[in-house]
Amino acid sequence: MNTNTQAPIAFQFTEEMKGYLAAGQTSFDDGYKQGQADGSYFMFHLTIKTDDVDQFLASPEHRAQAIGYVEGDLVGGRRPVLLGVFNLFVDTSDRNRKEMRYRLFFENAEGKPFTLSGFKSIQNDVGPDVWGDTTTLFTNLYQGHLQADQEAGATPYASGILHIELADFMHQLTTMRADAPTLPARLGAVERFGRFFFGALWETYAPSLMPKVGAFEREIPLYTTEGVQDADITTHPFTTADGLGLSLLRFQRAPCDDVVVIIHGLTTSSDMFIMPEHYNLVQYLLDNNFTDVWTLDYRMSNRYSYNLHRNRYNMDDIAQFDHPAAIAAVRRAVGEGRRIHIICHCLGSVSFMMSLFGKSVTGIRSVIANSVSLTPRVPAWSKVKLNLGPLLCDYLLSVEYINPYWRREPGWSLGKVLGWLISAFHRECDSPECHVLSFMWGTGFPALYNHDNLHDITHRRGGDLYGGVSVHYYRHVLKMVNANNTAVKFETGNPKYQNLPDDYFAYAAEIETPVLFMTGQQNRVFTDSNIVCHERLEKIVPGRHQLQVFPNYGHQDVFMGKNVHVDIFPRLLEFLESHRN
Repeated sequence: MNTNTQAPIAFQFTEEMKGYLAAGQTSFDDGYKQGQADGSYFMFHLTIKTDDVDQFLASPEHRAQAIGYVEGDLVGGRRPVLLGVFNLFVDTSDRNRKEMRYRLFFENAEGKPFTLSGFKSIQNDVGPDVWGDTTTLFTNLYQGHLQADQEAGATPYASGILHIELADFMHQLTTMRADAPTLPARLGAVERFGRFFFGALWETYAPSLMPKVGAFEREIPLYTTEGVQDADITTHPFTTADGLGLSLLRFQRAPCDDVVVIIHGLTTSSDMFIMPEHYNLVQYLLDNNFTDVWTLDYRMSNRYSYNLHRNRYNMDDIAQFDHPAAIAAVRRAVGEGRRIHIICHCLGSVSFMMSLFGKSVTGIRSVIANSVSLTPRVPAWSKVKLNLGPLLCDYLLSVEYINPYWRREPGWSLGKVLGWLISAFHRECDSPECHVLSFMWGTGFPALYNHDNLHDITHRRGGDLYGGVSVHYYRHVLKMVNANNTAVKFETGNPKYQNLPDDYFAYAAEIETPVLFMTGQQNRVFTDSNIVCHERLEKIVPGRHQLQVFPNYGHQDVFMGKNVHVDIFPRLLEFLESHRN
């Protein structure tokens, strides 16, 4: 109920945002840069209006109408908004992150329906960022009129970034209007809106000494296979040529001519694909007629204790020794006549693509590669961490590995102190494991995923799902980033790796295996790596490979999110089905 008058008070203000979008781009930053280079200007002019300001402020959605127009060459000039929705400071799963959301339905000059979907991320990152957060709109254009829950299965028609310019912001402050019969009532409504707006900013950006650490009780058994039902589960150990004992898990309901092998990334394991708290990838494939599914635990797996000791393994070791031995073990078990499909993730994807394009592995029917493959690209802050991290850990601090579980370890340790310091910069949640993971990989709060996409249990058990790891792999990633963002050997000229090529794109025309390059649009670990790799291969073998960018997803949540069986897995199934013959 309105606290100052019996009648609801209408409230409105005007907002204008300008920037650049580019058709065919699915990266916000690249879309902005390409749109700027092409002169593809885009803007909107909106009046944000609610019929009851107090109800608007009290409701958790903080939903209002957006009335006005969009304008840009991409849509044929100025086009009126047919239906627009604005949400102010919507809470997310991050304790100190909110979003402003925009959804505008309109038609282009030819009468075709379009949707503008945009969000501002209101989050206290390192440094003064309140102005940038409140004036930067990450924007997608979609063909058709799409609701929020339809975006995950759609590919943006165009992407980019819009901004509020300072002069427009100053004008916006003068457009606030309240419709009430008396001046005190109008001023009171404006005051309540301002108090809510700036109060929400203070809650988000106000300084805090430390986030609290919630209690941890294991809710799901460690290394459980309970997430996969109605399957015969067996373990298949094998040995690599350089003397490591590794293993595969096999989940079989019935013999199948199409066998799927799933490969994890650094610090994770088979567990990320068999999680019982959501409809996981292995269960999904079994339920959709891929009845023989394998998961590989290669030398990066957190199931192996040697990752808690300093070592000098790199991705050349994995490409030359782990993947060929694993595929050979699968073939021995299933028979030579079966078709083998690969789903690989993170550095498991980089190393497997090195095996495939280096011809260490042959006869693969299809590959789905997530986040990164042969063209690793990382944010600027991640480059700093890649440069300094190994030096600090190996030589200055003498830390043998980085462990997301540090802060929960009993007693005192240097790792625990480092975990405390890391958490001092992370206020987005109460999970110290999540804080360390953001420190280990990527740039963001959090970096690996969007909190909203995770089941609460998944977020709480990060210390089990992601293990400790030696930092030497970072050196290989850095060398690739410095080599013009291209996969290269770690030690050029080392006879141990003589079977691997110096140029992984040299055989691209000869590698007939089709690849689906996939990534989350908000990938804060390897940014647009797979988009760039697909573009590069498209110039060599047009049409052989495919690209899929998933809106509202990041690096890890495309496999570990609570709704991936709806948003992600159907696209993977479609690709696999198309290559069964």
